Amino acid sequence: MSALITCSHVDFGYENHDAVVDLTMEVEEGDYFCVVGVNGSGKSTLVKGLLGLLKPTKGTLAVSEELKKTGIGYLPQQTAAQKDFPATVNEVVLSGALSRRGNRPFYSRREKEMALEAMEKLGIQDLKGRCYRELSGGQQQRTLIARALCAARKMLILDEPITGLDPSAIQDFYGLTRRLNQEGVTIFMVTHDVANVVGQATKILHLRQRPLFFGTPQEYVSTPAGQEFLGGGRQTRKRF
Repeated sequence: MSALITCSHVDFGYENHDAVVDLTMEVEEGDYFCVVGVNGSGKSTLVKGLLGLLKPTKGTLAVSEELKKTGIGYLPQQTAAQKDFPATVNEVVLSGALSRRGNRPFYSRREKEMALEAMEKLGIQDLKGRCYRELSGGQQQRTLIARALCAARKMLILDEPITGLDPSAIQDFYGLTRRLNQEGVTIFMVTHDVANVVGQATKILHLRQRPLFFGTPQEYVSTPAGQEFLGGGRQTRKRF
């Protein structure tokens, strides 16, 4: 597998404060990469850095030429206002192609086809005429992932994607992201749901400003950081 993103002793921060310190890691093509940690540990800052919204204050960040061409699909944390957005599912998904549209007043035929393909991949083509705010939490999440896929199909960054979902929708979400990953989409997810992600991820990064752990889930469950988050991890180990 080739590296899409490589961080070497990277710091990310604001003004005189670094929220992420001395991070070395690789996101490889095909990874299901999960970032965990308590609130304030630097997870959101890391996402902004990987999206190019923050430049490293130290170290080097390298992005593959392929990823520069294809871009990164981003699913941010949903706010109450976003959940009440008065647009159709088709309009929301198609808005993922805004960066491609540039100064053109209308979407191209190809962009409309890409939106339809994304909806079909997520199983929401029958909802394309429905108002987004009338959907269930799980349907809204599928719509937003389709939007992110319309923006970029190589890699998705998902920021706390299961917040506000009921247990059934959470399991549906994990099944969906696992399928997308198996189909070749690199997943980079920030989450508090450690118990579930150790059964999904190929790599785990545990942040507390500095990286406490970076490696496989199998290795993570037996570390002090993993034990702390998983409450001993005994049940989790049985899943491997």
